Amino acid sequence: MNDIRLKTIASVKKILIKIGSAVLTGADGLDLKIIDALTQEMCDLTRRGFSIVLVTSGAIASGKHRLNITDKLKSIPDKQAAAAVGQGRLMRVYSKAFEKNNLHVAQILLTLSDLTDRQRYLNIRNTLSTLMDWHVTPIINENDSVAVDEIKFGDNDNLAAMIANVIEADLFINLTATDGLYDCNPSLSKKAKLISLVREITDEIEAAATSETSSVGTGGMKSKILAARKVTSIGIPCIIAPGKKKKVLSDIMAGHETGTLFLPQASHLNSKKYWIAFTLRPRGRLIIDDGAKKAILDKGKSLLPSGITAVEGEFTTGDPVNCVDREGNLLGKGLVNYSSDDIHRIIGLKTSQIYSALGHKDYDEVIHRDNLVITFDTKKSKY
Repeated sequence: MNDIRLKTIASVKKILIKIGSAVLTGADGLDLKIIDALTQEMCDLTRRGFSIVLVTSGAIASGKHRLNITDKLKSIPDKQAAAAVGQGRLMRVYSKAFEKNNLHVAQILLTLSDLTDRQRYLNIRNTLSTLMDWHVTPIINENDSVAVDEIKFGDNDNLAAMIANVIEADLFINLTATDGLYDCNPSLSKKAKLISLVREITDEIEAAATSETSSVGTGGMKSKILAARKVTSIGIPCIIAPGKKKKVLSDIMAGHETGTLFLPQASHLNSKKYWIAFTLRPRGRLIIDDGAKKAILDKGKSLLPSGITAVEGEFTTGDPVNCVDREGNLLGKGLVNYSSDDIHRIIGLKTSQIYSALGHKDYDEVIHRDNLVITFDTKKSKY
């Protein structure tokens, strides 16, 4: 145990736990002993007063086993069919394991569109909050049987990072097949060392992670680091830990140095800006001049039509768009107050000229600063 770990755990009440396919799979498709052991630990935490939300993989792996498929599935229809076969069994296994501890579970299957729509996002948050109040453990998975590329989260690490924001988790535990993050790939180098603490996710940290996956996984360590970057950006600590290790959750909550701890950023996004930055997919781009770039980066100003030089894509009021400079560097993402057609008509104009150009003026700003998330790293640039 160390002071940093103990301090991180001390105020935790809500925990988002993600369990990867490599942890859950075994000779019978699903490793029932591992699921029982992890369920027992989650139930113990629930009885101690913690609220647990579980994001689980395993549906495709379970379906592959049922269908006697040994090769890695490549096409979306194949994966959807395997998920449709395996999801029911996955939930039955979890349900029985929780029932042994006299606790209940709730299945929630999501696609990206469920979280990009603000009203549905809020409905999901309210549902999860109610389930936690009832001491029911929500078990969340991507709705693989219907998801297509346009509405997929990419992998369950990304889904888990989004759900951590939805429930405003105090801790994100990502259980995987490795002991945590190493300084280089441990399967390729015997000199690889486990990194127990990451204060800031730098380019070097990302470079240490690989994208290699198992036959049943989709993300690899790279996606886990990206998920850790997302949650720490809104003040949530993250621990990547070995899911098959005995009493792994108990050790983590006791402050033991299990896995890799990623500390939250001191200055972090609020929930809405996180939603804009990491959940919404941009519908277009606004190219802005140097004056507007300086205003939004250095002074925290809103984006006005006078600073826009070009519009790319077709979008409507309220859609997310990227803001880029003349060289194409991504500066941030925001929700627009005007459609692409209207912005074409007010490019370069002063706010006092909007009404004469459009016949109406709902807002002075094209993107208000409260709906604009800066992603440009000014520390790495002397623009």
